[in-house]
Amino acid sequence: MIKKITYADAIKDALQTSIKNDKKVVLLGLGVDDPKGIFGTTKNLYNNFPNNVFDMPTAENGFTGFALGLAISGFRPVIVHQRVEFSLLSIEQIFNQIAKWNYMSAGSSPAPIVIRLIIGKGWGQGPQHSQSLETIYSHIPGLKVVCPSSPQDARDLMISSIKDNNPVIFFEHRWCHSIKGKVNKKIKSSKIGKGKILRKGKHISLISFSYSIIECIFAAKILKKYGILCEVLDLRSLRPIDKKAIIKTANKTKKILIVDNGMKTFGVSAEILSIIYENLKNIYVERIGVLDTPLPSSVALAKYCYPEHEEIIKKVCKILKITKKINIKKNKNPDQPNSDFIGPF
Repeated sequence: MIKKITYADAIKDALQTSIKNDKKVVLLGLGVDDPKGIFGTTKNLYNNFPNNVFDMPTAENGFTGFALGLAISGFRPVIVHQRVEFSLLSIEQIFNQIAKWNYMSAGSSPAPIVIRLIIGKGWGQGPQHSQSLETIYSHIPGLKVVCPSSPQDARDLMISSIKDNNPVIFFEHRWCHSIKGKVNKKIKSSKIGKGKILRKGKHISLISFSYSIIECIFAAKILKKYGILCEVLDLRSLRPIDKKAIIKTANKTKKILIVDNGMKTFGVSAEILSIIYENLKNIYVERIGVLDTPLPSSVALAKYCYPEHEEIIKKVCKILKITKKINIKKNKNPDQPNSDFIGPF
């Protein structure tokens, strides 16, 4: 059955389906039983599965260690943090224990844990609650890192992540939660580490992930009206990263714009850049990303910090040496994804 649902509902459906099919799947986190259900992603799950959904105390390091114990005892825990910054309190458990457990046991004791981390800007979250820290987690061997941008991918990759015997970091940009899209409810796997071409083009390739893909698609639609055909590659996973897809699209168009969902400095875009230049010649690459600064709460300042379709279009025109004027519809509120989003929760 194919239905049009939100990204948040797609995640909830994946969690519900996974718990129904495997009673060893458990959901842990602060506020998972809250009436609003973490942007709607866990709404009513506690009522439906009281033995599998657990609200946790404000002790991130403690319940992350608890999840590891569950995982090596045969369970498949899913942890959720309403902000990526909260996970930093459990970084020792994630980097030193969870990521290395399979390796240290020579594969005899896997640690199938999914850690949901909510990232990104939104409604004055400010410097301590609006970061996109994909790079930090992607640096660690033993972790898989996924970052879906559509409801279909959110559902499929969540199901695949729960089934995976490796620990998976599952990044959700808060601006994605309200996005609607068609979702095939038939259970299927979406391979972790496989990118997807969302739009075919011949003039330039836009490579990105997470919410920045939405801005790339919007920019590509506008540019098409002026005869500029952009190829858009959604990486979907950062570890493993789809090197073949990156090389293929770069070799096809010869001109690349990487749109980093986080900061460029020591970022994901730098890794993509190295993949291209280490494997191909005569390729022109530029990149944009979040401003390299602590992120402000003020909307007046936030509008200068994030790469949006306007900046993408201007950069594409610069790379392709397009001089014609392109009409660009500006985002009226660069810190609010929609009129319903009126607060951090």
